[in-house]
Amino acid sequence: MTTNERAPTIEVTTQPQPGGDWLCRVIVREASSRTEHRVRVTQADLERLDPRSGDPTDLVRRSFVFLLEREPKESILRTFELSVIGRYFPEYEATIRKR
Repeated sequence: MTTNERAPTIEVTTQPQPGGDWLCRVIVREASSRTEHRVRVTQADLERLDPRSGDPTDLVRRSFVFLLEREPKESILRTFELSVIGRYFPEYEATIRKR
């Protein structure tokens, strides 16, 4: 990243869903462009990947940092389940637990 480039900003809004899951709206802003994503997080995802948290906001933000290290924001699926990241990037779960 050059000095003129800025890291993308990641805004996460979390909405609880019936049954204990969450629907997260994620906006990634970079320079003059932005993308919007919807991510479903299950209680099982949160317990497995961030067991000390009762809210997935930070987990989703860290997950987007992980994704943006590997691909441009425009390549990230617009709607997906958090657990699908591991299908594309097998190192995801081990990496995200350390962050």
